[in-house]
Amino acid sequence: MNAILTPLILIAMFAALVVVFIGVLNMARSKDPDNPKRQNKLMQLRVAFQAIALLLAFIAFSVLAG
Repeated sequence: MNAILTPLILIAMFAALVVVFIGVLNMARSKDPDNPKRQNKLMQLRVAFQAIALLLAFIAFSVLAG
């Protein structure tokens, strides 16, 4: 079980990092009129990936402790 959870946690963390970088690049190109909407969607996506990573980490720690 731990062999499955560890890569999933890393993937979720990497996905959150990628979304953060996309958001920073998107802020640099702020000439787009839909920029606030896109920034909001990127922030929601980042929070979702972080929540998934935390949930998987919690499950991994629960499996290791139990």
